[in-house]
Amino acid sequence: MNKQELVRLFGVASVALPGLLLSASIASAQAISSDGFPSSVPKAICGPGDHTESGLQGETTVEERFGGDSERAYNCNLELVGEEPQAEFQGAYSQDGPAYSGDCAYYGTDRAATLQGIKVIDVSDPQHPQVSAHLTDTPAGLAPHETVQTNDRSHLLVAGQTTGSNFAVYDISANCRHPVLKGSITMPGSSNHMGAFAPDGKTYYATQNFQGIGGFLYIVDLSDPANPQELPRWQFLGDGRPHGLELNPAGFLPGVPEGTLLFAGQNGGFPFTAGGDGLVIEDVSDYQFRRPNPQIRIVSKLFWPDQGGAEAMIPVKIKGHPYLISTDESGGAGGAGGWAAACARGASAFGYPQIIDVSDVTNPKIVAKLRLQVSDPANCAALRAETPPDVPGTAPGTNLPAISGTTNYSEETCVADNPENATMLACSFQHAGLRIFDIRDLSHPKEIAYWKPPAVRTEVQPSSGSWAQGVDRTIDKIAHWARWRKHGRELHIWTVSDGNGFQVLRFTDHFKARHKNLFESSDD
Repeated sequence: MNKQELVRLFGVASVALPGLLLSASIASAQAISSDGFPSSVPKAICGPGDHTESGLQGETTVEERFGGDSERAYNCNLELVGEEPQAEFQGAYSQDGPAYSGDCAYYGTDRAATLQGIKVIDVSDPQHPQVSAHLTDTPAGLAPHETVQTNDRSHLLVAGQTTGSNFAVYDISANCRHPVLKGSITMPGSSNHMGAFAPDGKTYYATQNFQGIGGFLYIVDLSDPANPQELPRWQFLGDGRPHGLELNPAGFLPGVPEGTLLFAGQNGGFPFTAGGDGLVIEDVSDYQFRRPNPQIRIVSKLFWPDQGGAEAMIPVKIKGHPYLISTDESGGAGGAGGWAAACARGASAFGYPQIIDVSDVTNPKIVAKLRLQVSDPANCAALRAETPPDVPGTAPGTNLPAISGTTNYSEETCVADNPENATMLACSFQHAGLRIFDIRDLSHPKEIAYWKPPAVRTEVQPSSGSWAQGVDRTIDKIAHWARWRKHGRELHIWTVSDGNGFQVLRFTDHFKARHKNLFESSDD
């Protein structure tokens, strides 16, 4: 079937180093890896007065962690504008959302002691964000994990219960600061993990906590938000099961109606016994158009062997061309044998973004890889040897509790400054912080800025995803969605970290003066 037939009919189509010394890797930052792409992108050139990391690109060294240096934020061409008030702050779960609408931010606090629920933050004054509400009136609101999503066309905020089968819908049309419960349903037997709206806001796709063979996708009709209805759920008996997902926006692909293609991040881990890790493109037009007996059809697949834990596949346009930004939250270290096994087979221990050309959705192709130096397979073994343990005498690379994973420099999400004309990406690299990339030239992408929030060490924060009694958190974690937001003539970036909560960032004046052309096409 050719591309024109796919557009018309949405039919079925298919397509089917050992570790080196760190100093050597630093000297050859633009070396070409065995896959033909640069081993790492060029490091950002930081400004005067920035507090910069001293080790590999993305790394927080042993000296930085335990000498107290990481208790100050590491910044390169970014600076703090304002942050969530700390008076009653008990920590955040940086991967529970965040979601955004207007002047508001939302994130879940699954692990909260007394402030459990979806936290609503009023950011109308970016220098002084204020918590305006806690949504605690539904089981989904109390345990939403990564399902918190908003849609600005339908003006809805939704959440699916990760520990049960509740799904809740909130109206944010009148006042984003105080969402109003619109509808709540039970989807028997479901257990929600991640999800995304169709662009028109009338359908929500929720993934299952279990993403192995036989996993389900739960689809909710939100045409009447006061009476949400579960549509026939879809079970994946082979490839196609999404860990995270996004859908095609209007105009993304010529002739393809919005919301009819689902870009699934299929979660895998070496040796990939339950299918590959990577991208599966799926035709969900039956659900978008509410056809009877809806079916999901596989359009194409693109798997990669060196990473693990694929999540959302994020659609953007660069110079008018359609691409997806891939995500992998655990990298090679997420497979059998962990970090050591990843090093032994020449894989990156940590996941990193890739830019995938999907102009022909039957044949997606990787055109760029945004690896940091911590993602370079040549640095795998030496970096592992330098990573501090949680308890003296234990294995390297286990300095954080299981709830947050080991030290993980993997990228989990990326957001374009303007999805319809992207020039920059803000990518959350977990313990490597928020990294900003210039992607105007896909043959030479480069890092231009980063922000690593201050480590809170042993501070008691029971709501934090990385807190546990007696654990020394020498680095903070930024896991999920950032947001680009215009405020007057300023371009801000919103983000959430485990130990510091909601934060508003801006580019430094020094950086903006040197890179005025970067901000010409940026939008909300």
